[in-house]
Amino acid sequence: MSVSLEDKRISWAAAAALVKDGDTLALGGMTLYRRPVGFVRALLQRDPFPRDLTLLCFTAGYESDLLVGAGCIKRIRSCYFGLEIFGFAPNFTQAAQSGQIEIVEESEASLALGIRATMHGAGIGVSSAWQGTDMFRLRPDVRTVSDPYSGEPLTAFPAIPCDVAVIHALEADRSGNARLNANWGVDRELALIAKTLIITAEKVVDHLDGQAVGGDVHIIGPQVQAVVEAPRGAWPTSCYPLYPLGGGELMRYVDVCNAGHFADYLAGFVA
Repeated sequence: MSVSLEDKRISWAAAAALVKDGDTLALGGMTLYRRPVGFVRALLQRDPFPRDLTLLCFTAGYESDLLVGAGCIKRIRSCYFGLEIFGFAPNFTQAAQSGQIEIVEESEASLALGIRATMHGAGIGVSSAWQGTDMFRLRPDVRTVSDPYSGEPLTAFPAIPCDVAVIHALEADRSGNARLNANWGVDRELALIAKTLIITAEKVVDHLDGQAVGGDVHIIGPQVQAVVEAPRGAWPTSCYPLYPLGGGELMRYVDVCNAGHFADYLAGFVA
């Protein structure tokens, strides 16, 4: 018996149009691995660019720095923003030092607990994290509460909302079932909290058969609103085992930005 699957494939332009001004946009992947660079390109091909976005990333890198440089980002929520061995993220560094963007101070714990609170339908995620630190001075919205059973002090992290999440997969089918390989980061959690989930995939097939690259299904179709086929859609970040990091391109990006020519780089990037 054949199974009819909803076809969620859409164009790049239609996918980029799902992001509205003022949205919280989450980008999947980790550091310089499996980042949705193709989607960022589609977003920056819009006229005008989206504005006043809150960028939610467990770690932010090249793809996020492009959005900062283009003036799309109002607020950053991430525990790391950089280019690993290639140094600082140039546009983020400049914007942060000049006060052009708001930085919500986060740690791995605050992001994990805030995301999990949203997953659980709760207003807070509670942990002993941050107790005894100065992080509360940077985040007055994070409160100390008492454990109702032991009376011990605990930290209440506010739930973190997400309007749109974009996750790049090694393979997906047309209904949104997707494989990510082994380095998940917080992609599966982002898939659960996003109001709109977009999957970009190196390859889109009619139906995942359980034998293709990437192992088991990590994101299931009912969570997904849109699918875009995106060969080499993570480059110059890597997408193991399909292709490695484009180190030369990342070095060129840093050099061009440091020389004050980001606008020229952006023009070539979206062309």
